[in-house]
Amino acid sequence: MITFSIFVIDDEQTIRDGITLTLEADYRIRSFPQAEPAINALEEDPPDLVLLDVGLPGMNGIEALRQIKSSNPEILVIMITAYEDVDTVISAMKLGAYDYVIKPLHMDGLEVTIRNALDSIRLKKEIQHLQEKHLKENIPCFIRESNAIQDVMDFVQMVAKSPDTPVLIMGETGTGKELIASAIHYNSPNFQAPFATVNCAAIPKDLIESELFGYEKGAFSGAGASGKKGLIEESANGTLFLDEVGDLSLEAQAKLLRFLELGEFYRVGGTKKLHIKTRLISATNKDLNKMIDDGLFRKDLYFRLGVVKVQVPSLNERPDDIVPLAKYFLQEFSSKFNKEFSDISPDTKHALLAHNWTGNVRELKNLMEGAVLIGTGPQLKLKDLGIEFKNQHQQFTVAKNEAELALLPPEGIDLSEQLQSFERDYIEQALKIAKGNESQAARLLKMNHHTFRYRRKKLLGD
Repeated sequence: MITFSIFVIDDEQTIRDGITLTLEADYRIRSFPQAEPAINALEEDPPDLVLLDVGLPGMNGIEALRQIKSSNPEILVIMITAYEDVDTVISAMKLGAYDYVIKPLHMDGLEVTIRNALDSIRLKKEIQHLQEKHLKENIPCFIRESNAIQDVMDFVQMVAKSPDTPVLIMGETGTGKELIASAIHYNSPNFQAPFATVNCAAIPKDLIESELFGYEKGAFSGAGASGKKGLIEESANGTLFLDEVGDLSLEAQAKLLRFLELGEFYRVGGTKKLHIKTRLISATNKDLNKMIDDGLFRKDLYFRLGVVKVQVPSLNERPDDIVPLAKYFLQEFSSKFNKEFSDISPDTKHALLAHNWTGNVRELKNLMEGAVLIGTGPQLKLKDLGIEFKNQHQQFTVAKNEAELALLPPEGIDLSEQLQSFERDYIEQALKIAKGNESQAARLLKMNHHTFRYRRKKLLGD
């Protein structure tokens, strides 16, 4: 539920109490006898609206309005005056006051004025509420300690501003491509319209067309008696997310291309041309360029789907996020299983950092779920994790310069420093082979360019 907060600033106790009694059932109310403490308070807890008396002791209402609008221009201000002073009202309106009311106050009229004022920002609050809800539900995707994912999320914020530009999201399985798609939708002008999803790999090729475009009565054996809307129609004015778009048949690709180019399509078995507006976001973990070379994916569709491309880094490419993500999942599953885990042991953190996350965030989440379920706490131990990690009684098998490292000394080593040393060496070698070309060097190390540039600057400097 969306709630609004109101500050009441008036030196008369009876007015403050009367307004509070009238409004507190519907709004969060804070009252102040002077402007100075209210202005200090709004820096910590800015309200949506201020009811501000003109004739205040100390700082008067006009000066208070000027300060409020200077520091918080989005706050609505309704002036309260003891008489209809035209010059004062004009000054207040020029400074940005939304409206004014005259003493003695009539509460019914005041409530109407307040409702009208808050209606002007209700849509903004609804957008903020939905986005905060979405962020809370999908927080693993948005933990952004590393520059790799920070760059992606900043780019997503820009991409989301368009209501209809097609977006192609590329990345390994388990990196959160659907969460990225939903982030684009919920930050776009289409956020109130439907967000429909379909996994193209999970639907038989002979059914995917009817799933996307719908079908008419009797279109094929087993078709419903009244026909059916497809996902394109279901997502009208919103967003349609095609996961694993590389699994579409060539026939479905041709129809999808026509829809992208002309905004029109036919239901399966239909003769009526339909026009629908929806944003298309697609995702794949496949190499579409190779599929194009092999004749399995249309080149023209690739260009239409990928007007904007988003490359989601793998978890191995964002090591700074691994432990924060693990801690988030530790708290989530501790609550779910009624456990009291409070921390992750140092050797467990090292194991998490050293692990090869082929399943990405999804693998980490599943691993942490199992670890919390079987562990006893309060600290998550390496034995709870259930992944192999070379400890002080074993050899590290990471090779450097074709020579196996020595046994781990009794006093231990700084694993993070060692891993950074290996990474630094390989980045230097890749740059040397690529003759300083960062894009080529990134490809040699199977990294995207943004991640490579971030790691190079961090380890080698500018």
